[in-house]
Amino acid sequence: MGIKHTPEEAIVTRLAVVGDIHGNLPALAAVMQDMRRFRVDQVVAVGDNVSWAPFSAQVMEIITREHWSAIRGNHEYYLLDYKTPRAPEHWHEYDLPGWLYEQLQGHWHQVIAGLPDELSLRFPDAPPVRVVHARPGNPWHGLYPTTPDVEVIAALSSVAEETVITAHTHLSLDRRVGRWHLLNPGSVGMPLDGDIRAQYLILEGDATGWRAEMRRVEYDLVPVVEAFRQHRLLERYLTTSLILKEHERARCYILPFNRWRKLNRADRPVSLSLIEEYLALSPDGLYLPEYPVEYMMGL
Repeated sequence: MGIKHTPEEAIVTRLAVVGDIHGNLPALAAVMQDMRRFRVDQVVAVGDNVSWAPFSAQVMEIITREHWSAIRGNHEYYLLDYKTPRAPEHWHEYDLPGWLYEQLQGHWHQVIAGLPDELSLRFPDAPPVRVVHARPGNPWHGLYPTTPDVEVIAALSSVAEETVITAHTHLSLDRRVGRWHLLNPGSVGMPLDGDIRAQYLILEGDATGWRAEMRRVEYDLVPVVEAFRQHRLLERYLTTSLILKEHERARCYILPFNRWRKLNRADRPVSLSLIEEYLALSPDGLYLPEYPVEYMMGL
């Protein structure tokens, strides 16, 4: 259900929440055009602002120029811990952190290094809001529509704020569990529910709480595809072929490929032939339990 727009003087705080932009500048531009109609007081960027599309630097330029409130997600950690002793051993099997580092080394690396992992938003006339990328203290493991209530409650047990904004799953969510109102704006740059339109969230708050309106915005994917080819990413970084499929299909390919390889081909390095073997077995991507069928448009 959308927001019931009250008279302008009665609206206390209005936020736009964007998550998982993943360097997709055309999608972000379309979302920014759409959000203008709402005259928001602040924009909140919930991490994974970079990576998986070739415009990460341009996205960071917008976030900093517009003074958005922003946090880091797990993909920011791929940048910050790459080529350091902090990088886990299995990262050496991935080619995408190298691509991300190539895009953002130098100035933007330093900017992202100074971003927080979480925020507590405290507006004067609306309840406080906790902002995390996935779970409090953990940007790697998300809260899905299928996550059991008991697990959600355990994950949020240390959170005093009763409204929690999260991201990471690329699935929109408006869910009440225990005393918490859990919100996920979905993904601006790479939705994974079968609908390629960019997702974001408008929040209106007053003393009674926060009201959410999930937004979907069409954008032109062609510049993203052309940028992949212009920069020869498909030739330079093998797994970008799966990323491009995620952009084009709004389905999950990278995560199930990594799980399939770990279970069935752990002794083989990532190669074009291995990716082709996987795609022959699962041309539409594997439907993971975290991504329920009711979230998959067009099935």
